[in-house]
Amino acid sequence: MRRLPVADPGLPDARSATRFLSWLVRRSRMTIVIGIVLSVAWMACQSLVPAMVGRAIDAAAEERGGALLGWGLVLLVAGVVQALTGISRHRFSIYNWLGASFRTVQVTVRQANLLGSSLPRRLETGEVVAIGTADVTHIGGAVDVASRGTGAVLAVSIVTLLLLHTSVPLGLVVLIGVPALMAVVGGLIRPLHRRQQAYREQQGRLTGQAADLVTGLRVLRGVGGEAVMVARYRARSQALRAAGVRTATVESLLEAAQVLLPGTFLVLVTWLGARFAADGRITVGQLVSFYAYAAFLVAPLRQLTESIDKVTRGHVSARRVVKLLGLSRGTPPQSPAERPSGDLTDPDSGVRVVPGLLTAIVTEDPADTARIAERLGGYAAGAELGGIPLGCLPPAGLREHILVAENDARLFSGRLRADLDPDRGGRLDEALEAAAAQDIVDGLPDGLDSVVAERGRSFSGGQQQRLRLVRALVADPEILILVEPTNAVDAHTEARIAERLRAVRSGRTTVVCTSSPLVLGHTDRVLYLERGRVAAAGTHHELLDSEPRYARVVLREEQP
Repeated sequence: MRRLPVADPGLPDARSATRFLSWLVRRSRMTIVIGIVLSVAWMACQSLVPAMVGRAIDAAAEERGGALLGWGLVLLVAGVVQALTGISRHRFSIYNWLGASFRTVQVTVRQANLLGSSLPRRLETGEVVAIGTADVTHIGGAVDVASRGTGAVLAVSIVTLLLLHTSVPLGLVVLIGVPALMAVVGGLIRPLHRRQQAYREQQGRLTGQAADLVTGLRVLRGVGGEAVMVARYRARSQALRAAGVRTATVESLLEAAQVLLPGTFLVLVTWLGARFAADGRITVGQLVSFYAYAAFLVAPLRQLTESIDKVTRGHVSARRVVKLLGLSRGTPPQSPAERPSGDLTDPDSGVRVVPGLLTAIVTEDPADTARIAERLGGYAAGAELGGIPLGCLPPAGLREHILVAENDARLFSGRLRADLDPDRGGRLDEALEAAAAQDIVDGLPDGLDSVVAERGRSFSGGQQQRLRLVRALVADPEILILVEPTNAVDAHTEARIAERLRAVRSGRTTVVCTSSPLVLGHTDRVLYLERGRVAAAGTHHELLDSEPRYARVVLREEQP
């Protein structure tokens, strides 16, 4: 068997879950076809065995030794073929399951890379985690069941034809009973589909809340909010448990139906066959065949119900993947003849950033600051650079030109030097000095070669903030947007950072979203916003004297 491809060219049509599953099937069509052929051969051998056994019994009853030997040899060949096709079918079944699962991982990872840091703003963490854990398994199962389901359909068809050939009433029982059984199972699938969807959505939200709690646990303990958040998480967890029980109730009914209905079918066919044998309408060998058929039908009927269940689960999971693949960056990127230059503007808020200056943005509502930073950084539509929308610029070039440094940024595990200065640009010492972070490095056992724990957990909140600022300064972009870069450090350290930041960014464009007077006093220009719009502009001291609303926000005064 050939190896799975490392990547597939292009993203699939993500307009519906059905089309996504169809795309996966097309990508593995050769192996799926082979799996179907092997499954058909495997089930066909199984379905023909009872007829061969019946013929062999009749030959023995009639004392025809040659016929008995012949049917015995045919049974041996059928058994060997069944064993070989069964092994190969299972191998291709696993291959198709893994292929669909890993292709789903590939396209979702590629889409996550295209969305970049805008992904957490547009999709909850729990949704992404659910895709990478449970959903890929269910999607793989939906693709894998195609071969086994086809084989089961063929096996039921062969048995029905054989029974009709031998006894029309028994054949009609199978012909009518199988669709009736599928109808009963189908009635359970629809409520199961709805409950599984609701359960997955609640599970995604709860997973996202758990991730947020782990990230902000230190802050929650600091403000005494741990008990409140634990109570909320417990309530949502219990709600998820109740949803899981409701889903499991339907699943248990489905599992029971998969055993009860085929078993009832087996009893009915066996009883009718025994009556016909007693009346002399069929031979003893045919009676044995009918019983074997009835017992054999349990397996394909169970596979058919399992196929319906797996396709339903895969469809629910594919909806989540389609939701991720349907997220777009907006305007398709273009390649302008040259890198645009000029003012960085946000028409929605009226913010205009003049090149080469240290500009501060002060807002009444911190949420406005986050939204403006997203637009100025090109993570949300609206901002322009030199009159060209940021969404029209290639992502790689845009990230090199404009960098947004937020407090949500993570420190990666590994050596500190590689985290702060991965390109070895030679600006690390200067950045450490500007961010007042040299004492952090000096306190480590191996300095810059010390290993950082995952997410920088070994550092305090203020130390993490200063190290993130170091990394942003080392990158040295043409436009640097800092969101509250000093709100976790003490006043003395904040004053040193504010004083050195102006010098290290001299000649470059820097935007600082903050309300700290220590930082604002070292800026060239301050933009004060109310209700998301620029209300005043000037230097820090000019606005303190002329704009009471600005002074109230910056000096933390109570509103009269």
